[in-house]
Amino acid sequence: MVEYICDFMSNIHRRRVTPDVGPGYLRPLLPSEAPNEGEPWEDIMSDVENKIMPGITHWQHPRFHAYFPAGNSFPSILGDMLSDGIGCIGFSWAASPACTELETIVCDWFGKAMALPKEFLYFSPGSKGGGVIQGSASESVLVCMLAARAQAITRLKESPVYAHLDETTLLGKLMAYCSRESHSCAEKDAMICFVKLRILEPDEKSVLRGETLQQAMESDVAEGLVPFFVSTTLGTTACCSFDNLQEIGPVCKKYPEEKVAEVVPVPKSYLGHILPDTYKMQTLLTSTSTI
Repeated sequence: MVEYICDFMSNIHRRRVTPDVGPGYLRPLLPSEAPNEGEPWEDIMSDVENKIMPGITHWQHPRFHAYFPAGNSFPSILGDMLSDGIGCIGFSWAASPACTELETIVCDWFGKAMALPKEFLYFSPGSKGGGVIQGSASESVLVCMLAARAQAITRLKESPVYAHLDETTLLGKLMAYCSRESHSCAEKDAMICFVKLRILEPDEKSVLRGETLQQAMESDVAEGLVPFFVSTTLGTTACCSFDNLQEIGPVCKKYPEEKVAEVVPVPKSYLGHILPDTYKMQTLLTSTSTI
């Protein structure tokens, strides 16, 4: 397998970037039932090469320019092999202490490499938490939105203006925001969280601006709604546009009377595999409220 992977990575440039197959091509090539007995390894790899590979889109190909790059390297492959060999499900510290502690340490490494403010690090004075690894940007936005929703409901219950309302009514008052250039996960996540979402129009360069967000928030507050979540993007999947965090962050801080701090997740769909310029990233992130 190691030899196959090495050969595949070394010669991927010789393959087609996208497959030349039609829907359902694989069904007649494979048995309709799982085999009752094992097969020789040579036969299995022959099936992989002759039946599976013709239907693979090669994201690692040097001429693949669709969607977003999928970071890969020989060290990362070896890391996956070691992790699969250990076979540990580290969903909590008790389940596997090293998994949890290694995640916190490496997340801090990455945060420091991007010059994130100390509030985003685990091991900094007064820290209330740090980074956590999610399976995808979609999952990360959902986790952020759920956390923001819980925080917003808690704070609204503490406010004399909303204390008499039940949670269902309070939930109906929450409003989230994103750009039309945002990934579709923002809209789907809002549906999962049962909150309203206002999709805002970006400017002529596909950038979400602070003024646009402020106008939307002012309009919603006048209607009795409560802004609680703003999804921004650095490097959208569709056109690699950057929302203006330096304008958006201060807008999110203009509603202290609502006692609901906006959560501003920043997915980097297209540029997520590239370590950004540390000074620019620090300037952007220090301008936001909570990410």
